[in-house]
Amino acid sequence: MKDAQAAFYDSLTLLRDFARLADPVQFSALPDDWVVGVADIVDSTGEIAKGRYKTVNMVGAAVISAMINAMKGSDFPYVFGGDGAGFAVPASAADDARSTLAALRRWAEEEFGISLRAALMPVAEIRASDRDLRVARYAPSDGVDYAMFSGGGLAWAEAQMKAGAFAVPVAEPGAQPDLTGLSCRWSNIRAAHGQIVSLVIEPTAHATESDFADLAQSVLVASEGLERAGHPVPVNGPPMNWPPPGLDIDAHVSRRGRNLTLQKLGLLAQNLLIYLLFKAGRPLGDFQPEHYQQMVSRNADYRKFDDGLKMTLDCDEATLLQIRIMLEQARGQGKIRYGLHAQDEAMMTCFVPSATRDDHVHFIDGASGGYAQAAAAMQG
Repeated sequence: MKDAQAAFYDSLTLLRDFARLADPVQFSALPDDWVVGVADIVDSTGEIAKGRYKTVNMVGAAVISAMINAMKGSDFPYVFGGDGAGFAVPASAADDARSTLAALRRWAEEEFGISLRAALMPVAEIRASDRDLRVARYAPSDGVDYAMFSGGGLAWAEAQMKAGAFAVPVAEPGAQPDLTGLSCRWSNIRAAHGQIVSLVIEPTAHATESDFADLAQSVLVASEGLERAGHPVPVNGPPMNWPPPGLDIDAHVSRRGRNLTLQKLGLLAQNLLIYLLFKAGRPLGDFQPEHYQQMVSRNADYRKFDDGLKMTLDCDEATLLQIRIMLEQARGQGKIRYGLHAQDEAMMTCFVPSATRDDHVHFIDGASGGYAQAAAAMQG
């Protein structure tokens, strides 16, 4: 199965310059015989209002980690959306995707009391509705790369899911997705230059690809004027404290039916060792704490194209005003919808297959609602 899966996605060029992704020519059409999966939390803004933003992010990231584990080493495109995720896999992996999404729905309800909806549909169905689904690969480091989506197809798939189409039923009680490697051990990251701004920009039906490409390029140029282009994660990684702030959530994620209290105690001991290693900065076997922290920062997905542009920036007031003026002008011309949400901190949710390799991925969002709150505030 891996050869068939690898044929399309593995052939795509790894882009190193994020600004190049504003150019539509960098994206390639997904094959018609692939399937698209989408999932998100019902009433995520309500959950965030209850103070459950870490849980919301963890459940959203669980969709990706469960699919990575289900695909057993085969690369495929995926994108994290804060309160959910989207992905695409070949038809040969459709059954695995369906069973994984079904198990995730059951797990989210049983572990967190969260309603997760999910849908799976053919790419051909998306194109029959006059949308497209194109993908590119962006590599922020030699260790990982992230998929970028364009064409409107993923947004259409999410709208269909919310309307109840192509729904994946909930698995039987007790179903468990494989979430090995998913965690949230880092502490939140305070803004160093003003505020952490979560930004969501989407083209309208009146915008041409060129219109949106020009706007995206202008926003990226403005953000490039920030320190490290607004990257919210310090060069040497986010802060770490003990006990870790996400201990209860981590215990729910990793227990797989085991006693929750015992799982917390085990994680406390494990995280104490990790905390002491980072504090001392000394290697343990092949694990190099300093190198790992640097790779956490380099691998973080703080900006992405997801049928639009999403960014989580450490942003000063002057740059934010500059970006707002651009967005308001484009919105006034009927070319975009946008939303932004400012907060004091960013947060990180991680998928770490191995701490001794550089292929760990880190999903960034605002720490008090982030992308979900920005999407809820969309104007246009």
